[in-house]
Amino acid sequence: MEGNDRKRLSRLTAILTTLQTKRIVTALSLAKNFDVSVRTIYRDIIALQQAGVPILAEERKGYTLVEGYRIPPVMFTEGEANACITVEQLVQKNSDSSLIKEYTAAVTKIKAVLLYSTKNKVELLSERIAISPILPNRNTSNSLALIQNALTNFNVLKITYQSAQNNDETIRNIEPFAFYYNLQENWLVIAFCQLRNDYRMFRLDRILKIETLEISFEPHQLTLKDFLATKAKNFKMPDIPLS
Repeated sequence: MEGNDRKRLSRLTAILTTLQTKRIVTALSLAKNFDVSVRTIYRDIIALQQAGVPILAEERKGYTLVEGYRIPPVMFTEGEANACITVEQLVQKNSDSSLIKEYTAAVTKIKAVLLYSTKNKVELLSERIAISPILPNRNTSNSLALIQNALTNFNVLKITYQSAQNNDETIRNIEPFAFYYNLQENWLVIAFCQLRNDYRMFRLDRILKIETLEISFEPHQLTLKDFLATKAKNFKMPDIPLS
């Protein structure tokens, strides 16, 4: 197989992986990602369709795979596997225990699809990475995974929140919008607070109770970039929660 053929095969595989991991993918975004022309992407999509991959084109939106279509797990390269193992060590120091649990489970599944030769190298690498003991294990919250699910499913959350200023407790219904990790190594959820009728930032370690309600909300039109820009402009200190 010649160099150009190998390059195209690699790109076709990557396009298929991208289609499987995203709901809609545009030809322009694929072209930018692989540094080729949009016309080349058109030809690649046709080639995949002719090979039997059920790719649909949604007018003025992009490409999507037929619902329910699955391809076998893609093999991870040695570099990709090493990156996951390295990050796993860092995640173990994270302040939210639910994130540690979910990431550890994900890495276990990644290891399951590695080639034997790569498995041996990954096991060796995992034994040769250490994080300074000076960095404490600060598992101060356990709600990140739950909030992530509420954010992506547009579910309202009922929380009991303890203020950082005076330790007062308030019960609020919030609409999770985004996450923020600050310099103090705390996870914060940015949410629309129905009590304050405005967006607020809540530290996860100050959420005393949390419950997912069977109430949905409309997706927020505000972008995370715009929120952070406004907060920095108005308060000069975006790392300070305003809740």
